[in-house]
Amino acid sequence: MIYKVYYQENVTQVPIRENTKHLYIESDSERTVREKLKDRKYNIELIQLLEGEHLEYEQASPHFELEQV
Repeated sequence: MIYKVYYQENVTQVPIRENTKHLYIESDSERTVREKLKDRKYNIELIQLLEGEHLEYEQASPHFELEQV
């Protein structure tokens, strides 16, 4: 399964929408995604499962790149 993770790089600051970044990661579950990213000290806002047409839409984006963790 492929997940899209919305995050802030700075854990100590209040989240600001303009600073939100995202990455794509392949994993078995949302819990596993969090475990894989815990060393990065991200302030994770949302982890979204991508399926069907939504996944196809994201894959068509030039910014789509699976993160290797």
